[in-house]
Amino acid sequence: MLRFLTAGESHGRALVVVVEGLPAGLRVTVDDVAAELARRRLGFGRGPRMRFEADAVTLLGGIRHGRTLGSPVAIEIANSEWERKWTQEMSPAPGAPSTVHTQPRPGHADLAGMLKYGFDDARDVLERASARETAARVAAGSLAKLLLAQLGMDVLSHVVQLGPERVKEGTRPLPDDLERIDASPVRTADPDAETRMVAAVKAAAKSGDSLGGVAEVLVYGVPVGLGSHVHWDRRLDGLLAQALMSIQAVKAVEIGDGWEVAGRRGSEAHDAIHLAPGERDSGGYARQTARAGGIEGGMSVGGLLVARAAMKPLATLSRPVIQTVDVATKESTVSFKERTDVTSVPAMGVVAETMTALVLAAEALRKFGGDSVAEVVRNRDGYLGALGETLSPPRPA
Repeated sequence: MLRFLTAGESHGRALVVVVEGLPAGLRVTVDDVAAELARRRLGFGRGPRMRFEADAVTLLGGIRHGRTLGSPVAIEIANSEWERKWTQEMSPAPGAPSTVHTQPRPGHADLAGMLKYGFDDARDVLERASARETAARVAAGSLAKLLLAQLGMDVLSHVVQLGPERVKEGTRPLPDDLERIDASPVRTADPDAETRMVAAVKAAAKSGDSLGGVAEVLVYGVPVGLGSHVHWDRRLDGLLAQALMSIQAVKAVEIGDGWEVAGRRGSEAHDAIHLAPGERDSGGYARQTARAGGIEGGMSVGGLLVARAAMKPLATLSRPVIQTVDVATKESTVSFKERTDVTSVPAMGVVAETMTALVLAAEALRKFGGDSVAEVVRNRDGYLGALGETLSPPRPA
C-alpha cells in the first residue's frame, strides 16, 4: 500500500516527507522533485515569500543512484529563512517566543486549534496548519506522478475560475498543453480568461483583498477498474474527494459535471457506452462524454478522469478588516497579519495534481501489485490484455 507522512512547520528548519510503498526501480532525481516544487510557487498574485522560501531538496533515503530501492523514500525540504529569521522563534529547545499571537484569524485554524490543544499562542497552530505543508505533499506527489507516467497516465491541472472570471465552456487541455498552462501567469488554458483573471487579481490587490477560485485536474490514460464498489472507503471518487478536500482552503470538490448534473434529467446526465476495440485502457469500450468524471460505481471506467477543487478566498488580508477577539483580553480587535498572497488558486491546482496522483498511484499498486516497476507494468499489461480478449466475437454454439 502506498502511503506518506509529512512533518514540519511552515517556518521550522525543514519539512520532511516519508513515502512508503513505492516499487523498486522508479527513476527519481532531485531535479524531478525540485521541478514540481517550482511549479507550486507559480501564479500571479503570490506574495514575495515565494522568492524567500526557496525549496532546497535533499533525498535522504530510499533512492540509490537515481532509482528507488523499494524501501521508504525520505525527502527533506529545507527552509531557507530558518537561519536568518526563525531560529529563536521556532526553536525546539526549551524557552519562550519573543511574540505571542492572541488575536486568532477568522478563516484559519487558529482559534479552533488553540481551544482544542490548550494553546495560548496562535503560532502553535498556524505553523503546521499553513499551506506551506503542501510543499511536502508535492514532493511526495512528484514520485507518484513518475510512477503513473510509467503506467501511461498523465496528470495536469488548469485554473477554470479565478474570482468571478471563468474560462469558456468546454476548455479542456491535453497533456501536451501543460507547459503552456504553466507559462500562463494564472495557469489557465484560456487566453481570454487569463486577461480577465489577471485584472481581477490586480483589483483585489489594490483594495487589500483576496480571491478564491476553481482548479480542474485532468488525468489521461487511467485504466478501467481502479477503486472498488464493495466498500465505502474503497470508492475512487470518495478517495479523491477526501484527498482534494484536505488541501488547505479548499471548500468544495466536484467529480465530472458534479453540481451541474444534479439539475439535469437522467437522459442528459450519463455517459453512453460504445464498443471501441482499440481503446485498451477502457477494456474495448468508450465514452464520448465525461459527465461522471471517468468514475462509475466508485471505479474508474478507463480513459479521462476529471475532478475540480474550489478554494475559498484567503483569510489573511493585506488590510486587517476582519473582526476577531483577543483570547487573552477578551476584547474585540482585528486579527494579526502574516505574509499573504492575493490568491493561491494557480498553486492549489498543482497541489491538487499531487493529491490526485497519490490516490491513483495507491490504487494502481493495489490493483496491479508488484515489488518493482517492471513487475507492476507487466501486471498492468496482463490485466489489460486479458480485457482485450473479451472483445473477441462469441464462438458459434
